[in-house]
Amino acid sequence: MTISLLPQTAFLFMLMFARLGTLVMLMPAIGERTMPARIRLSLALAITLVLYPAVSRAYPAMPASFAGVLTALAGELMIGFGLGLIARMITTSLQTAGTTIAFQMGLGFALSVDPSQGQQGAIIGNFLTILALTMIFVTDLHHLVLAALYDSYTMFQPGETWPVGDFSAAALRTITETFVIGIQIAAPFIVFGLIFNLGLGILSRLMPQLQIFFIAMPASIMVGFILLMFLIGAVMMWYLDHVEMLLGRFVVH
Repeated sequence: MTISLLPQTAFLFMLMFARLGTLVMLMPAIGERTMPARIRLSLALAITLVLYPAVSRAYPAMPASFAGVLTALAGELMIGFGLGLIARMITTSLQTAGTTIAFQMGLGFALSVDPSQGQQGAIIGNFLTILALTMIFVTDLHHLVLAALYDSYTMFQPGETWPVGDFSAAALRTITETFVIGIQIAAPFIVFGLIFNLGLGILSRLMPQLQIFFIAMPASIMVGFILLMFLIGAVMMWYLDHVEMLLGRFVVH
């Protein structure tokens, strides 16, 4: 290697690190806020070093102007941000489901810090999120994330025009499916809440002197936890199938 190759090597490595680093920072499981930023940066750097021999040939030569370098860097950042943001939406379905479940159980006021979003959320949603992230690592679904990092260079080749339309369509489709899967997960609890509150309304009409509130809250929480205990296994398996389907779209088969 002569010294004349160093600028081209540094340019290619910078572009690869811009895309892969942005993806790693936003990817589910790997890019969670609970994982220290130094570990995420180190992981992104290691992935860039591993993929450099296989992917560097896909990049064009270094532009002669500084504006061309900035344009190429911005394109890689946009691709990494778009793919990472779409993948990040996968975990939001559990927060939607958890918030709905907590509201139906009467625990909508019980809030705690959401480790994936860095803000307060329903405690049931936070529990489901942590459990899902654990299951993703246990079932090796994070391997699909790593495969998506490599296959992103096949789907979105460096130097091409930014696929704004494709990103918009993919984001809209992912948001729709995420909301649908969240409501489907919470569907048994929605039915439970409807029947339970309807029964309480009838009971309050039949026995006006009965203190419904002191009976309803403990009973709603207890029955909700029993229902969650029986359904948690099926819910997690269903959600993992959903994650595998969404991540599989980023992998070239």
